[in-house]
Amino acid sequence: MTEPSHDPLHPRRRPPFRADHVGSLLRPPRLREARAARAAGRIDAAALRAIEDECVAAAIRQQEAIGLRAATDGEYRRAYWHFDFVAGLEGVELYEPEQKVQFKGATLPHALRVNGRIGWRRPVMIEDFRFVASHVTTAVAKQTIPSPSVVHFRGGRRAIDEAVYPELGEFFADLGIAYRDAVGAFAAAGCRYLQLDEVNIAYLCDPEQIAGLRARGEHVEGLLDIYAGMINRAIADRPADMVVSMHLCRGNFRSTWAAAGGYEPVAETLFNRIGVDAYFLEYDTERAGGFEPLRFVPRGEKLVVLGLVTSKTGAMESKDELKRRIDEAARYLPLEQLALSPQCGFASTEEGNLLTEAQQWAKLRLCVEVAQEVWGAV
Repeated sequence: MTEPSHDPLHPRRRPPFRADHVGSLLRPPRLREARAARAAGRIDAAALRAIEDECVAAAIRQQEAIGLRAATDGEYRRAYWHFDFVAGLEGVELYEPEQKVQFKGATLPHALRVNGRIGWRRPVMIEDFRFVASHVTTAVAKQTIPSPSVVHFRGGRRAIDEAVYPELGEFFADLGIAYRDAVGAFAAAGCRYLQLDEVNIAYLCDPEQIAGLRARGEHVEGLLDIYAGMINRAIADRPADMVVSMHLCRGNFRSTWAAAGGYEPVAETLFNRIGVDAYFLEYDTERAGGFEPLRFVPRGEKLVVLGLVTSKTGAMESKDELKRRIDEAARYLPLEQLALSPQCGFASTEEGNLLTEAQQWAKLRLCVEVAQEVWGAV
């Protein structure tokens, strides 16, 4: 069993923390009812916003009460973890395609397409962040946004208007610049803990996903480097005290998944050529592979948050099992560079995963308790 660390850096001075979480939370019934009422035209946008504010404030209080040192808005104001943000970019549109994205047991009803030059024109989610920052008391306000690869991976060339972008190089360049402007806007609003949700690099570990890209005519070779370049462009000008983490998983929609495969095919680029400060890595099932790819993480520099606690079901992990797996990971990366979290959010879409709010909070509390026992502090 791992012994608590007595390093003077404990508790951690900056995020991610020894117990952390990806971001999204199950929507409480009152919020669900209010969003349905707004969709039906029974209440206006201001009334919905007021209810969202109350629910977000309550979620922040609960996160702090169980001992988490980072708090999000639970993504309560979104329908999707990704579409709400990227559809707010200039030139990007959300629509309902004839051929929908298939998960293993569910279907995603919407998709994105690019019909104009991409740019950052509106302050998408900036006010949402400011609300969280004004309501935290003991926690750091954390903001999550989808990685820029989201705008490309699912639709690819055919979802990008050729009249607007005859060459994809221009598209990737504009997308990186738009994200650079977005990161700058969050920094100006006071954000110092930003997370990029980057599922598509994890999808590049799955031969089935690669085959799907090739079948629709995509150039797979070099795609990882293109995504890495966009991310680096997006975060290059961030303030020195702004922590940027990256979350990777293989799909999380109503407790279903989309991809499988360990991190080995992307590990060297992921950990050494992308300039983020930390990684939240899905590790709750065998679909994510082993801990061996952690050997590529630079020593003494970056933090890896092990997503060992599943957010897909309410079944509770045992402390002993979590500690055993942390010990396994520490064979490839020093314990000082590890932390613990759920493998993904609890509600990547507003429908949420198949567990209760009580189970959700119990899992987050479990992360806090195990972190205290393993590292001596959260």
